[in-house]
Amino acid sequence: MIHVLATIRLKKGTRARFLKEFHRLMPQVHREKGCLEYGPAVDAQTGLAAQVKLGPETVVVVEKWRNVRALKAHLVAPHMTPYRAKVKPWVRGVELHILDRA
Repeated sequence: MIHVLATIRLKKGTRARFLKEFHRLMPQVHREKGCLEYGPAVDAQTGLAAQVKLGPETVVVVEKWRNVRALKAHLVAPHMTPYRAKVKPWVRGVELHILDRA
């Protein structure tokens, strides 16, 4: 199993629209072979002094895939192309962290 953290930096004021499109995509991704977990996360309001917040223009997609092959298939899945085109105007940048269990 691999873990993926995709940090998506958005243009100001676009997070709600981005999340609406992301939630539309999720059922299709969940049906992909090898998808174990796939969902967005934003800063929790905890009041903890040690928390480093990402800010209102950042969404982290938390993913788990059975293996790298499943992740590679996801990246070229037919539903990903129209999704990327739809959200592209709102995205400033994406950073991927692909991790193995330790």
